[in-house]
Amino acid sequence: MTGIPLGVLDLVPIPSGSTAAQALRSSIDLARQAERFGYARYWFAEHHLNPGVAGSAPAVVLALTAAATSTIRLGSGAVQLGHRTALSTVEEFGLLDALHPGRLDLGLGRSAGGPPPGQAAAGTPFEGRTPNGLLIPPRFSFAHLAGHPRVVLQQRLLNLPGARPQDYAEQVGDVLALLRGDYRSAEGTAARAVPGEGAEVQVWILGSSAGQSAQAAGANGLRFTANYHVAPATVLEAAEGYRAAFKPSGGLDRPYLSVSADVVVAEDCATARELAEGYAPWVRSIRTAEGAIPYPTPAEARALVAGWGDADRALVADRVDTRFVGSAGAVADGLQRLQEATGADELLITTITHDHTARVRSYRLLAEEWHRRGL
Repeated sequence: MTGIPLGVLDLVPIPSGSTAAQALRSSIDLARQAERFGYARYWFAEHHLNPGVAGSAPAVVLALTAAATSTIRLGSGAVQLGHRTALSTVEEFGLLDALHPGRLDLGLGRSAGGPPPGQAAAGTPFEGRTPNGLLIPPRFSFAHLAGHPRVVLQQRLLNLPGARPQDYAEQVGDVLALLRGDYRSAEGTAARAVPGEGAEVQVWILGSSAGQSAQAAGANGLRFTANYHVAPATVLEAAEGYRAAFKPSGGLDRPYLSVSADVVVAEDCATARELAEGYAPWVRSIRTAEGAIPYPTPAEARALVAGWGDADRALVADRVDTRFVGSAGAVADGLQRLQEATGADELLITTITHDHTARVRSYRLLAEEWHRRGL
């Protein structure tokens, strides 16, 4: 591919009736296929306590995938720093880079909700259609999940008793210092992360707003991914905030932006819509703090949605309405609108279907159309 590269973001979804082991085998197979189709990079997300998602440890899955591929870049989308240390993160990716040098992307995320209290948004709010037709939906609030027992339990299980998360910007700085080999404590003591120091990894930051993630990416001159697939309402703000904060550093002389999107492609629009039926109940399970359910078949999804009321539909509307679902041509049109509206240098594609063969076909058809257009 030339022009605007496409990458893959994989949550390692577990289809209903399947197992985590099979989901992992399917993801590794998809990575091999994505390499053959010409995708630029393949990233694994990090999620916890989700019955329908097996991607809980990106570094482990990356090690397995690196051994099964040879050229495609591999990375995390993202390692969640809220319950980790800079040192453990650098050492893990240093180990990977030692055996697969020059292929690793270290994507970092916050994992702790919105920006800190009192931090002003850096982007300009927008809602509706952009001049080229991209949908920016109303904002979605996660306030209903504050204090939810499952959310509280997840934080308790992920963190050591009494642990206090480090300030995110400070933690990103520590990651970069350990990679460069110039880390010093406040007292002046040096620390050497081996393996890790000098690793040939690309550091990215992923974010859903113009807040702390976008600011940290810009201030450190890092690559940034704006999450249209998670928070479509704030993707323009995130891109704007990142660019406004950008300072040349770390080998980048200008901002470099990737934007994510949910996509399902099939030979025709009707088939694609059928394959995408499971998405709405799957998103609802996440947004009710139930935890991502095993990804349903189209028939199972229709049965689940049949009992919904207006509140259920409103809970998933922004995510459902901003997917790109259809033929390769129709989806490529939508992705071009996304790229033009955000000025993205790359696009990061997430496709989930119940059937693995259909998922592979979706990525193949999109790659062929993207290449045909010379994008």
